[in-house]
Amino acid sequence: MTAVKQEFIHKVDKAKIPTCNILGVDIAAVDMVWLLDYLNDNIHALSGDYICVSNVHTTVTAYEDVEYRKVQNGGIMAIPDGGPLSSVGQKRGFKNMKRTTGPSLMGEIFKISVSKGYRHFFYGSTDETLEKLYSVLEKTYPGIQIAGMYSPPFRPMTAEEDEAIVERINETKPDFVWVGLGAPKQEKWMAAHQGCVDGLMIGVGAGFDYHAGNIERAPEWMQKSNLEWVYRLLQDPKRLFGRYWHTNTKFIWNAMIRGK
Repeated sequence: MTAVKQEFIHKVDKAKIPTCNILGVDIAAVDMVWLLDYLNDNIHALSGDYICVSNVHTTVTAYEDVEYRKVQNGGIMAIPDGGPLSSVGQKRGFKNMKRTTGPSLMGEIFKISVSKGYRHFFYGSTDETLEKLYSVLEKTYPGIQIAGMYSPPFRPMTAEEDEAIVERINETKPDFVWVGLGAPKQEKWMAAHQGCVDGLMIGVGAGFDYHAGNIERAPEWMQKSNLEWVYRLLQDPKRLFGRYWHTNTKFIWNAMIRGK
């Protein structure tokens, strides 16, 4: 947002969230059960805050960019979407730290949304994907409350447009605001709107595409073996090869070998 935002004061105690510092990013040393319990217990207090879904790419980017590192550490937590993050955490003594992916978190929250009365707003992706996502969610989770959806323009938004979408989101009174803009854009958007948007913002990257059926997730055995990145690389080699080569090698050297 263009307006100067006051410093946000977390409504819950971040110190109670176990973290493992990896390349300067405080990655939540948690598993899915812990995370779901935490969100269910604190969802109303978390309104206006955000969660980063962190992987090797975002962590290495944060290591090299101090401003993005502040964004990663500025929300309520950064969860270990990438298997290598949880593996490093376990080697550093956080035995209960396990991979908590964005798409999996979405699915777990969707499963309990009707009984909990949760309301969802989806910000990001394309109109076509949002339409598919709406149809899939309505069919898969009958009774789920989809408060709203919005596909922002690819160009920078004006201050007036930004204020209008924030007002539109807040009018729907969502519990969860799922942000699918891709990294690092989605994390920067959430940080810029911290304390302005009602509802807990969670940046889930390709989570919209997974649940809409545009992208298939890797087989369970590949997910458990930290090989989902290989499956994604095979799906989109032109876009992902350079990224993986750059970030994976730096992560191995700095986090795994040097212990940063």
